[in-house]
Amino acid sequence: MSFEAAVHAQAIELDRLSIEMTAAAGSGHPSTAMSLGHLITVLMFSAMRWSPEYPDYPTSDRLVLSEGHAVPIVYAACAKLGVMYGKDPEKRRPLTVEDLKKLREAASELDGHPNPMEGFPFFDAATGSLGQGLSVAAGLGEAAKLDGLDRRIYCIIGDGESREGQISEALDYIMDRKLTNVCTILNCNDYGQTDRVSPQQGVAKQKAKLEAYGFKVIEIDGHSPNQIKKALDEFAANAQSFDQPIAIVAKTVKGWGASVMHGAGWHGKPIAGDQMNKALAELDERRVELTSSLVSSDSFEIQPPAELKVKEPKQGEFVTLGEVAKRMDMVSAIQAGKMATRRAYGIGLRALGQANDKVVALDADVSNSTYADMFKKDPALAQRFFECKIAEQNMISVAAGLSAAGKIPFVSTFAKFVTRAYDQIEMAINSGANLKIVGSHAGVTLAADGPSQMSLPDLAWFRSFSTVRDHRGNPACYVLQPADAYAAYALTWAMAEYEGACYMRTLRADTEFIYSDQTAFNLGGFEVLSEGRDILLCAAGYMVHEANKALDALDKAGVSASLVDLYSLPFDTDALLDIANQNNGYIMTIEDNYAGGIGSAVADALTSSGDAFTLRQLNVRRIPKSAKTPEEVLKMCAISADDIVKEALKVLQVA
Repeated sequence: MSFEAAVHAQAIELDRLSIEMTAAAGSGHPSTAMSLGHLITVLMFSAMRWSPEYPDYPTSDRLVLSEGHAVPIVYAACAKLGVMYGKDPEKRRPLTVEDLKKLREAASELDGHPNPMEGFPFFDAATGSLGQGLSVAAGLGEAAKLDGLDRRIYCIIGDGESREGQISEALDYIMDRKLTNVCTILNCNDYGQTDRVSPQQGVAKQKAKLEAYGFKVIEIDGHSPNQIKKALDEFAANAQSFDQPIAIVAKTVKGWGASVMHGAGWHGKPIAGDQMNKALAELDERRVELTSSLVSSDSFEIQPPAELKVKEPKQGEFVTLGEVAKRMDMVSAIQAGKMATRRAYGIGLRALGQANDKVVALDADVSNSTYADMFKKDPALAQRFFECKIAEQNMISVAAGLSAAGKIPFVSTFAKFVTRAYDQIEMAINSGANLKIVGSHAGVTLAADGPSQMSLPDLAWFRSFSTVRDHRGNPACYVLQPADAYAAYALTWAMAEYEGACYMRTLRADTEFIYSDQTAFNLGGFEVLSEGRDILLCAAGYMVHEANKALDALDKAGVSASLVDLYSLPFDTDALLDIANQNNGYIMTIEDNYAGGIGSAVADALTSSGDAFTLRQLNVRRIPKSAKTPEEVLKMCAISADDIVKEALKVLQVA
């Protein structure tokens, strides 16, 4: 049987399985899957160098399915090839055609959209929230270059999906970085969810736009085996050229092979009954017409991945801020007695990068403000720094790709700009990404720049992830707010040691030192700065300093207050409740952001205890505006040291 006939036969078989598994599930996207039958067959049965027995082998070529709803076609191919799957790597088993009937079941590893954390290691990242896959592919491509691996990364994108702004960000990034090991494949089947895609997403416009970016564009019939193979062969021949990235624009048919499924109205809709019988009969007719026989996966030869050359990663011991300051001739900065936590992060990131060669850094054109540029300025680290420009969504997903390839990505930008990448962060967390996000210029103390630059709802959003467990059974995200440079430096190292997502807020303003090199900081910990008996004050970040100022005034009013630096969410609940009980159950939380942060975290801890407590939450309750100093904004938002004193006295009813 010719290559062309074999591909047609296998593609038709995958299409049939896509119809049957979505029918069994009662939901899914068979028509989109069928538009990819030939592309997936050529990729997985011929072009990619990989092993079905070890689908996540470190040197394997990778496939990122950005249009994740088309996943039934990949599951079908994996079943025909017996790809190993399962959550426990020691107990993986080959996927069978019978297993496909469990698509989307609660106990099945075959999720409705790809997710490696559910036990399908063929994929590197969770997809399905459209527009993110090409950025993930770029991250995988960057990691391959860093590691000197001849890996090819293939990414399939839907034509409707290509309208997402993140796709443009990723295309820019791939051109900037000359990632010729990433193959961008556009599946142009003409239909979105409700109707035809815009003419802007048509084949001609897609090709013109990609060429304008600088790509070499190959236009093909996505159902012609020979055209698909020729295009993929050309990409493979140029993948290591580091000259001009290649994009493939494939004209396809949604519901190919079954006319009953053509046109609008079939997106996300399984087929059943007489219509299903008609569709399957049409596929059989196409098989006879194009191949005259069935085909086995043995008709193809998959090239194995290259043998992995094991290199022991460098992972040095913790070095204190004081020691690093001496090395960097920054002793005078330490002697000044204060330093911005954002600067301490930059110092810590550089020291960490020197100690651990798995650490990489990404920034979005603000590295001279976040101080991530301290990493980039070290010649030994420069190749591990990725400038993502003003494209935060792409940056987060690139970091997810780097994480999937075994790196520890530290991602920094202004905390306010982190918020525009919430969807990408959530998908990265779903993927199990070992992601470290650092948002600088956090809270209202940014002052003069005003609310467009202030991160105010971010703590509530990230805190929600601290309340749930990831696939490892750990908090899905730790939220960290260091109050001084020593804390920021130490927590940067602590994030690297943790396998999972972390978000740390750093400050623009210099803050006085509270701690020293002798203080240990741990994820989930807190520090008791003052022991009292009347009321417990819980603060974090800049507000620790305001609360500290309030202690003297409270003391003069006859109030003995405890002060806890609650720098981590989650925290040791039992230990905090013990301190609250020592203060007669009176607690006040103090934060420079909107509600939902440490106040909500403490409230949850109190309600779960079953004991009686009195809690007052002090946070930003108005949209702030510009002011010349942090003190002015704190007063404007009624969270200054004076406000802390007033509210504490109200709680104790001694005003």
